[in-house]
Amino acid sequence: MPENIGARIRHLRGERSQAWLAREVCKAAGVCGDPVTRKEVSRWETGKRVPREWLPFIAAALDVSVGQLREDVYERVPLLRLDETRGAEYAQAIREASQRLIFLDNELTGMPIAEVASRTYKSVHRRLGDGDYDSKYERDIRSAASELAEVAGWALFDAELHDAARRFNQEALFLAQLSGDRSIELLILQNMAMHSGWLGRHREELAVARSVIERNRLPPRVEAIFRMREARGLAGCGTLSEAGRLFDKARSLLECDGRSPGPAWSWWVSGNEIDGHHGHAFMAVGDHAGAVPLLQRSTEQYGGPTVGYRGMAAARLLDCLLHLRAWRDAEELVAGIVPTVGESASVRTRRLLDEAVRSGLAAAGAPPALRDALKHLEDAVRADPYAL
Repeated sequence: MPENIGARIRHLRGERSQAWLAREVCKAAGVCGDPVTRKEVSRWETGKRVPREWLPFIAAALDVSVGQLREDVYERVPLLRLDETRGAEYAQAIREASQRLIFLDNELTGMPIAEVASRTYKSVHRRLGDGDYDSKYERDIRSAASELAEVAGWALFDAELHDAARRFNQEALFLAQLSGDRSIELLILQNMAMHSGWLGRHREELAVARSVIERNRLPPRVEAIFRMREARGLAGCGTLSEAGRLFDKARSLLECDGRSPGPAWSWWVSGNEIDGHHGHAFMAVGDHAGAVPLLQRSTEQYGGPTVGYRGMAAARLLDCLLHLRAWRDAEELVAGIVPTVGESASVRTRRLLDEAVRSGLAAAGAPPALRDALKHLEDAVRADPYAL
């Protein structure tokens, strides 16, 4: 059995909770009571216990074969390699590099890809500047390069390297416009709007979202993304009720997705994602009670895509529970976060967790058990990533 069987279980579980998996394993095994608990699932996923006798039932719960469950994730990670061809093969190599970086960014709890993505793009940027390619394929190569720059911009943003992220996004937008690749241009504009909102530039986020919506006939899935960005911008400007209507509109647009599928890059938007943003909108105006059910849905809902920053909703939920003095719920949530936090590469997620922990430790009346759990989480968040 590969040593990373726990990581494989965690990967296949995706957005679904450990408690959900425990229930489903018991159901698949046909046993009464709860011989498998959330804590037991946590032990499997952290490698503290190997679930040999439970393996067939875990596979059944996750709807995979035992062979797929045993599959070594790392054998599927291809090497990043840009060959020295100059035509269509070069464009294809750039696209494959982007896909491999995206895979790494979302595998398990995410890999730190910002530096390798930036360096990979810089090698392409140099060749573009030198004209070291077949000019017959210039538009396709520029289009592929714009996607690679976009991936690097996203990774830099998630690493909270904001000046660099803005530069790469602008470079990506420039290349997308030169190549006439309108689809990738829309993805880059969504990233730029998201970045503006994260930095507190809500009117800028709103302006970008509305400029796209007003000037384009968008597939439902893409419109849902920009309605979500429009809602975030409005919420940041203090118009929460109108923002709520737009979040609902985004959800309804996702339900129309089957009739007009969106571009491949829109894979990540889901009900989970919209709920997380909607919950944060309530949280940002101090309505922690209003945020909790949405953030809980974002963390517990399953069936959506697996993203490397998926711990962000849980970090925000923890902060809300601590503000509401829901000590027992907060302690239970911390227990679910701790096992994987040390492997998360999302700097944004780790910062949110660190802020929530500091808030909880400073809260008057927090029970000793919760304070101990928060200190454990604090140690995990701040742990040396190179220590074993």
